This record gives sequence, structure tokens and C-alpha cells, in this order.
Amino acid sequence: MIKPFLAAALFALGFALLEAAVLSNLLFLPVMPDFLLLCTLYFSVQNGTLFGTAHGFLSGVFMDFLSASPFGLHCLLRTLLGYAGGLFHRTLNVSGVLLPVLLGLTATVLKAFVVWLLSLCFPIGIQTYHLISARFALELALNAAFAPLTFRFLGVFARVTTVDVGKVA
Repeated sequence: MIKPFLAAALFALGFALLEAAVLSNLLFLPVMPDFLLLCTLYFSVQNGTLFGTAHGFLSGVFMDFLSASPFGLHCLLRTLLGYAGGLFHRTLNVSGVLLPVLLGLTATVLKAFVVWLLSLCFPIGIQTYHLISARFALELALNAAFAPLTFRFLGVFARVTTVDVGKVA
């Protein structure tokens, strides 16, 4: 189980660096797609709640170190989203187009809801989403559009990143 987790951690680090170093500096993008969210979602659906929770936490640590948000915000957020995605372990076929789009939409809305809940507890320092705004609609559209592409890309490496149930038990 450690080899798939390390491979998934390398993908998380790569996507975190892509988001923090490249996409955040593009001036023509007012918002950016959350590739790390889609990566966590893919690995949690493929490998279950334990893997999704651990991957979500690790990807959250990467984003907490690379962003200006309060430390622990991304850890908590992505851990919860990894667990939620893991609830659908081996029940959803994510090789198509429609299901990844729906998963990307749902995860983005769930992310906005969790950030809003956390902002109620910690009102200073957490930027919330305005659900009826062009920025949120654009992030929702970008995550939905890039979800099938990200899932297809990660599916190429499924042999390396998927836990073999027969070897674990």
C-alpha cells in the first residue's frame, strides 16, 4: 500500500506546484481549476476512504505550505473531501466523461460549503466563496471541464497508483 501512496503523493506534489507556481501567476485567469481537488477525488474513488483521507491530508499540507491561507485549512478541507470521495470506492466508473464532470461539480460545491462552515468558526483569515458570482461559476466550470481530462490522465498511471485489494488483505 505504500508504493501506490508514494506515487499518488508525487502527483499531489506536482499538481500543488503547478497550481501555486504556474497557474496562480497567470494574469488572464481570474480563478484557476483545482487540480489538486480533482486528484484527491480520483485517488479516493479508486482506493477508498483511508487512502483518500491520507492523500487529502498530504495534499492539504502541500497547499498549506505553498499558499497564504491559514495553516491547516487545506488539510482539513481536503481530508474531508478525500473521505467523502472514498465513500464511493469501486462503485463509480470514472473512465467516462459525465461522471467525472458530476464529481468535479459536486466536489467544488462541497468545497465551497465546507469553507463557508469553517469561516463561521474562524471569521478572520478565511476567504469564502460567493455562490452567486462569476468567480465561483468560472471555478465550477473549470473544475467540471478539467475533471474528465485529469481523471483520464491519472487513469494512465492506475497500475502504479491503485491499491491491489488482494495484496492488502
